[in-house]
Amino acid sequence: MKKMAKLYRMETSQHICPFGLKSKDLLQRKGFKVDDHKLTSRQETDEFKNVHDVKTTPQTFIDGERIGGYDDLRAFFGMSKPGQQGKTYTPVIAIFAVAALLAIAMAYSSGLSIVSIQTVMMFVAFSMAILAVQKLRDLYSFSNSFITYDLLAMRVVPYAYVYPFLEAYVGVGMIASLPPIIIAPISLFIGGIGAVSVYKAVYIDKRDLKCACVGGKSDVPLGVVSLTENLFMIAAGLWMLLL
Repeated sequence: MKKMAKLYRMETSQHICPFGLKSKDLLQRKGFKVDDHKLTSRQETDEFKNVHDVKTTPQTFIDGERIGGYDDLRAFFGMSKPGQQGKTYTPVIAIFAVAALLAIAMAYSSGLSIVSIQTVMMFVAFSMAILAVQKLRDLYSFSNSFITYDLLAMRVVPYAYVYPFLEAYVGVGMIASLPPIIIAPISLFIGGIGAVSVYKAVYIDKRDLKCACVGGKSDVPLGVVSLTENLFMIAAGLWMLLL
């Protein structure tokens, strides 16, 4: 016989609480039969909160004991807090992984060798384009983070707003096979300044900063990933000029 749990969650025509749905799913995955009570109006939700002296919904009850909200329910089952905690490389890992798959897919569809310099260059190009999109989503936040360590942006603040467009231009230009003379110098310029800036901030000044590489609100630490991104740009620029 399945264990029973009572769940009170908000679900109205205007709002469905995501944590209520997650609580229900978690309980079911843990082998509970869920007595699902939907709070279908703001008034009903407020009355429930007052009766049980709680500030939020959903609320789960097991064997008559109130467990609490979604985070409390995870703790009850010995699970960690949901979502990413603290600094993480997950965003850049996801971007580089997708960029690599796109480069391999392009090589495969074109009948080219998957293991080749061309595939590596496409990987760099896709990475730059995707990273540029992350920055362009919120230029203001990106600039606030970027100017704290980029040596040129510190002195010429508008450069922080131009940088993502230059990065996107190089990435798209490489994919489109534009003449190297009009994209390689830009790749060398932004990559060179970026590499020196990151190296100085992290390895000389020993500063603990967040990287603006995936946008200004990321929790990616400034360090080897940021340096690698800039070294990719330098390598791509050199390869295009020497091709």
